[in-house]
Amino acid sequence: MISAKSWDKVFPKSDQVTIKKVHFTNRYGIKLTGDLYSPKNIAKGAKLPAIAISGPFGAVKEQSSGLYAQTLAERGFITLAFDPSYTGESSGKPRNVASPDINTEDFSAAVDYLTTRKDVDENKIGILGICGFGGFALNAAAMDTRIKATVVSTMYDMTRVSANGYNDSVDDKARYKMLQDLNAQRTQDYKSGTYAKAPGLPEKLTGQEPPFVQDYFNYYKTPLGFHKRSINSNGNWNTTSALSLINMPILQRSAEIQNAVLVIHGEKAHSRYFGEDAFKKLKGKNKELLIIPGATHTDLYYKVDVIPFNKIEKFFKSHLK
Repeated sequence: MISAKSWDKVFPKSDQVTIKKVHFTNRYGIKLTGDLYSPKNIAKGAKLPAIAISGPFGAVKEQSSGLYAQTLAERGFITLAFDPSYTGESSGKPRNVASPDINTEDFSAAVDYLTTRKDVDENKIGILGICGFGGFALNAAAMDTRIKATVVSTMYDMTRVSANGYNDSVDDKARYKMLQDLNAQRTQDYKSGTYAKAPGLPEKLTGQEPPFVQDYFNYYKTPLGFHKRSINSNGNWNTTSALSLINMPILQRSAEIQNAVLVIHGEKAHSRYFGEDAFKKLKGKNKELLIIPGATHTDLYYKVDVIPFNKIEKFFKSHLK
């Protein structure tokens, strides 16, 4: 069990749940590490609904995903906040690599693990993805019919933004130049036996950065959200990770999702168009879009008075039954 003494999260520990470190393996043989949050005093033999949670992109389970997991465990769910492949405490080399396929698989691997637990009802499993892992969660829901309900919060489509830039501002010519540069870097990486790092957040703000970059900095680079294992706080993605994100778009089958989906976004989020466009593809009366008035992208990372936990709880309880 994770005790108050060993607590390493960026949010306060709840006395209403128990937390323990768990491990599970995905289809690619990568060992993933997660924190399992359970309500205290579960009745003997009870089987509860469960939710697997990950994100944001470049974050670790000790940040936003852990906050969501702990809060939902307080509300009666067994929750699993996990580090994606190649990041945090999960395995995989080289480090700090992203993959639209493997990161989608990570959610299904978390579902695999939850189905084996005696305290989980395997027919009542949902997932929740934050930021870039909102896109991967929705992608997993299109593939994995065991996922009975999906919530995506302040989502990015990392394949879209990697290929097209923000607001789809990158044209074919610019993208081809980007591919040339990335493949030239592959050559250099192979020759050197190392992996060049992509630019990350600045170490200091000048005040000239876009507001959303300042918001990221104020979460990841300050005591509010800093964690030593987080790529966004204390590292960089591998530069060539962008190649697969550019070449392999997610959400190609999202219109075929039959199970319930809730898309949550902030009214003032720079990323709002990702969530709204993803929602437009969804079909059926069990799909919902919730725009939070006045909220920015990062408000839904940590502001417990802004994150609509009452709505999320109601949504999962309605569809995990």
